[in-house]
Amino acid sequence: MRSAQKSMPKFVVHNFGCRASQADGAAIESMLAHHGFEQTRDSSAEFVVLNTCTVTNTADTEVRQIVRRVHRENPDARIVVTGCYAQRAPEEIAQLPGVALVVGNSHKTQIADLMSAPYHGQIHVGDIFEARDFLSSPVEDASGDRSRPNLKIQDGCGNRCSFCIIPFVRGRSRSAPVAQIVDQVRSLSERYPEVVLTGINLGRWGREAGFGMRLVDLLRLLLVDTDVRRLRLSSVEPMDWSDELLQFVAREDRIAKHIHIPLQSGSDAVLRRMHRRYRPKHYEARVRLARELMPDAAIGADVMVGFPGETEEEFEQTCAFVETMPFTYLHIFPYSERPGTPAAERPDQVPESVRKDRGRILRQIGLRKNAEFRRGFMGRTLSAVTIENGRAITSNYLAIEMSSARPARMMVNIRIGSVTEAGLREWTAFPVLSS
Repeated sequence: MRSAQKSMPKFVVHNFGCRASQADGAAIESMLAHHGFEQTRDSSAEFVVLNTCTVTNTADTEVRQIVRRVHRENPDARIVVTGCYAQRAPEEIAQLPGVALVVGNSHKTQIADLMSAPYHGQIHVGDIFEARDFLSSPVEDASGDRSRPNLKIQDGCGNRCSFCIIPFVRGRSRSAPVAQIVDQVRSLSERYPEVVLTGINLGRWGREAGFGMRLVDLLRLLLVDTDVRRLRLSSVEPMDWSDELLQFVAREDRIAKHIHIPLQSGSDAVLRRMHRRYRPKHYEARVRLARELMPDAAIGADVMVGFPGETEEEFEQTCAFVETMPFTYLHIFPYSERPGTPAAERPDQVPESVRKDRGRILRQIGLRKNAEFRRGFMGRTLSAVTIENGRAITSNYLAIEMSSARPARMMVNIRIGSVTEAGLREWTAFPVLSS
């Protein structure tokens, strides 16, 4: 009589935070499947892996709430907490109910072995600055968008911005090997029309000793050695947008006309307190060149409000600077204290209510600029990638409502007929009537 086959332990991974975290989560899923675990979407999984973010207080709070909810709904589940929050505050997490393992980014590549072995310790966290491994798998369903996979090619950061905890939970800058990137992009291009290249500090790709390449060199290679139809760059720091990189992006049809360039503040004094490596005049030069080279490009920025000591005058300087820049969208972030950073120790913290009010003001400026940008494309034809639910995303990062259903993962040219509340609508011979 044949003995019953032992069932594989089931797991589910929940990701929090940025594209890099999502890429880590995809790699964890691959590792666990390779080690004999069975992936499931069921909340009754035996292992619930929470791949965390810690960039804000809100991110930490969300993870703690999820841990308590999972333990309440599935008390037999072994909760495994990994990622940036696990690296920063392992003892804090280990005290939460139901947490069986805490695995920092320093040990994330060992997570499958740690979950397979009898537990000889709840916390596995080491010196992140000694980390040399590069963990990444393509994220093929980022935010429900199954047409434009994210591929992390860089991790860590060598900057020391006074507000940021990321270097201390991600470690020093590390680049994915060239051959690995080429193979992954080549594979993805067989199934997807667009691939998004991401990283913690993407512009630093290739800067380690021995690489002999920069990000622009990698882009050239990918366009030659793969059939990818469109590459898109995620956020790149201002001083890494070199003339050479901007000119290359501008002239290559297979690279999305989309420049995301973090600002943080338009005040020279605030940038100095943040320990940012540029000043408003340097930033402006990069943005002006981008607009000159690419008149239709999306140009987006991250802006932080309420940094310690930010006066009303300094905030007004940021608003005035943003008004003069040809931004097409803004990501606004109220400052969030991160334990262990210089900014968190400052006595001149800005009240939460003031941070929120300033955030609302800048969001309105961003929405107005985005609407003005979108109105300029009425009657024009734009190249776009179809995604799900009758939508498409243009090369210059505009969302289009299509007039007729098309399969996802197509590269199409779409004529613009009207502007919607948050995007564009495809032209149709028949008017669209509102209900």
